Amino acid sequence: MNKETPAASTTTTPPAAVLTRHADAETCSDPSSVMTLLADSDGTAGGCTSYRSTFAKGAVGAPAHFHTRATELFFVISGSLQVLVDDEITVLNEGDFLSVPPRTPHAFAAAPGCEADVLFVFTPGMDRFDYLRLLGRVMRGEADPKEIAESSERFDNHYVDSPVWRAALERSA
Repeated sequence: MNKETPAASTTTTPPAAVLTRHADAETCSDPSSVMTLLADSDGTAGGCTSYRSTFAKGAVGAPAHFHTRATELFFVISGSLQVLVDDEITVLNEGDFLSVPPRTPHAFAAAPGCEADVLFVFTPGMDRFDYLRLLGRVMRGEADPKEIAESSERFDNHYVDSPVWRAALERSA
């Protein structure tokens, strides 16, 4: 009879809970939206990244893009958000939820004539807060737009051309 050697014990510390108080949350802004940074990947052991964006009427949001590693989740807290998923455009209203898997082209903007308040979650998490800060600097003319293109791998944000999305934005202008 063989005596089995007990397996080596590995201790894994579970990630700590993340609590971000509204009063303590960092905000980034550009001329048409405010982003409240809630939890970045480094604070969630890579589990998720989350932020809340409030869009003014006419806010253009994000052009068509995709992520190679993360699923992006959208939850509309209030207002309406126009979204592109692949080549289909739809409007999400208060209480609506959307999950966009990796490698799926998508875009979003405040729906025509509407404001929108949206919770965004990326899973698994990826460090996105520096990307959001960069977007704000570019929108305010404080950074070169080339920095966004140069950061696509780092932030897993890959822009694509979408004639469908361009046409939708032209119709809403």
